[in-house]
Amino acid sequence: MQLQTIKDEICDIGRRLYNKGFAAANDGNISYRVDENRVVCTPTQICKGFMKPEDLCIVDMRGDQLAGHRKKTSEIMLHLTIMKERPEVKSVVHCHPPHATAFGIAREAIPQCVLPEVDLFMGDVPIAKYAAPGSQKFADTILPFIHKTDIIVQANHGTVSLGPTVERAYWLTELLDAYCRILLIARDLGRVEYFNKDEAEELLDLKSQWGVKDPRSEMTDCKLCANDVFRETWKETGVGHRAFSPPHFRRGEECVPNGLCSRGTAPGSCCAGTEPCPNTGKDGCSRPPGMTNGAVNTGGNAGVSPEQEALIQAITSRILAALNRS
Repeated sequence: MQLQTIKDEICDIGRRLYNKGFAAANDGNISYRVDENRVVCTPTQICKGFMKPEDLCIVDMRGDQLAGHRKKTSEIMLHLTIMKERPEVKSVVHCHPPHATAFGIAREAIPQCVLPEVDLFMGDVPIAKYAAPGSQKFADTILPFIHKTDIIVQANHGTVSLGPTVERAYWLTELLDAYCRILLIARDLGRVEYFNKDEAEELLDLKSQWGVKDPRSEMTDCKLCANDVFRETWKETGVGHRAFSPPHFRRGEECVPNGLCSRGTAPGSCCAGTEPCPNTGKDGCSRPPGMTNGAVNTGGNAGVSPEQEALIQAITSRILAALNRS
């Protein structure tokens, strides 16, 4: 009865993955560890939206198939590697949610300090380096992260999430893709506002009160919103801040306004922003026009130097003068 219930749940989650667009055609795979040496998994070459319980396979912890008329998923080693590293994990969901996968293709660090629910329930999300799917080498790409997070983006591939139930593992995938979609929409609107230092520390303290572990609490030199938990892997995977530039204040750092910014100190310290610019906002923060604290600017004269700005103004003045004479 327990095995049948698990199979039914895997099929239900498979339909949800397919209906959400997280697993097109034959994409994705799901597993659940039923006991010390048996794992139920989806088969290869099957649409996850139309699976039946009798389609599922059972393998042992070495990956050898024990039951099922279909062949096991080709990526079973990824699931088993996670379960060996984290024996408390019962279920693994791997799929290709479009918005989260886009961050893995662009190698863009998924920003923190934007939505409370994401910071509280997911935390920093790493991007693992690329490897050809199906091999142990592919499975091993998650090892640097597996003890610090329950969801990982795989470069140029997809996501893998884990939990005590199939529902919980899937839930993290849905949360991550919704968040990545919101980020992309907000950027298209022109800016992304980040938490300030007090707001970021308040959420981190709240996680501690709720008993939710966050690696940032144990780091001695952590920039709270700058994806520092996995910074050592950035060079290897090519991950960086290109589209989203977070603030860079540190845990416990004292922020004293110095006239440059009403929400912190100079850019790069307690205030997000870019290089100083002669255009000054209403709050006294020196920044390019259209840029707010912690914002991504997609228009205006973002990143323009004072010399370039002066040249642009001189050219504009001459054009206007010529138009007036005509």
